Amino acid sequence: RVHGDILSVYFFSLFLFYIRLSIPFVLACHDLEDLGVFLGGSRLQQQQQQQQQQQQQQQQGKLKNSAAHAGIVLNPKEDALLDTRLEALFTKLRTLERVVVAFSGGADSAFVLAACVRALGVSNVVAATAVSTSLPQSELAPAKDFARWLGVRHVTPESHEMLREGYRNNAGDRCYYCKSELMDILGPLSKSENAIIATGTNADDIAAGFRPGIRAAAEHGAATPLADAGFTKRQVRAASARWGLPTAYKPQSACLSSRVAYGVPITQERLARVERAEAALDAELLKAGVQVENRRVRDLGDGTARIEVDASAIPHVASAPSVVVALRDAGFDDVVVDEKGFRSGAMNELLKNPEQYR
Repeated sequence: RVHGDILSVYFFSLFLFYIRLSIPFVLACHDLEDLGVFLGGSRLQQQQQQQQQQQQQQQQGKLKNSAAHAGIVLNPKEDALLDTRLEALFTKLRTLERVVVAFSGGADSAFVLAACVRALGVSNVVAATAVSTSLPQSELAPAKDFARWLGVRHVTPESHEMLREGYRNNAGDRCYYCKSELMDILGPLSKSENAIIATGTNADDIAAGFRPGIRAAAEHGAATPLADAGFTKRQVRAASARWGLPTAYKPQSACLSSRVAYGVPITQERLARVERAEAALDAELLKAGVQVENRRVRDLGDGTARIEVDASAIPHVASAPSVVVALRDAGFDDVVVDEKGFRSGAMNELLKNPEQYR
């Protein structure tokens, strides 16, 4: 009995000690929710779980809406074809063993990079983003983040396409000289890595025909795994969405020199002006609450900027004096809005004889 009394006193002492420690915390609780956290937090935990579920549902809804808007929701037949294309892509990549991916940060090269990691492992993949005045500065940070997210080694060598006369002259084959510069830079890197250079060229690019840059990459022996596996732009985005890549819905992008009309010399000052103008346009659209997925400011060479935006945004941009003022402040004399809206490769329409550059 004495032994039992001792145990009773011991456990009662522990209870009093616990109460003594608890009183300051209970007094410090500002409301019942704080007290609930102390007493087990069950209600707060339930609320947090409900909030997380709501956020997940909202995110899933946004992704579905984005996918539908981007036209990358596949029917069962298209989905099965995508599976076949993915299998062909992995088969092709495994034959390369080690790769240096020419990674611009766009949807195509990002998908190639992610596919290489899945097929070859992160230790056999290097991402290379060439840095120059033709690369929008806003593109570099996201590219670094994406490579870091994948766990891939990312190098950012400087490219000097501006030193190439063919690039500066800006004829219809400008992209040939730009891509040649990139391949000449990545060549030594790929050799030191005992790797093959891979680009994000897809089947639609090949079908388009007017791609002088593709010819330059081919002359340097670069691999085109997406094109070889038959991937279209739509399939690249659909597969990216399936894998949860943040680039699945990223708007199309291109180097700043693609904004300059052919025949107008490329200069650092001209590219900087285009970048300032697009930043100014973005700011004006944001202030007006106008959402666009695609926009370009084209330099027509006579001091005139031509704005291209999604068709839905044309009426607002065309009737907004602040947009004109903003682009004039960026350095342009006149500003016009393209009634046809945004379209990739719009500058090719100004070429008198594009066939000679195919």
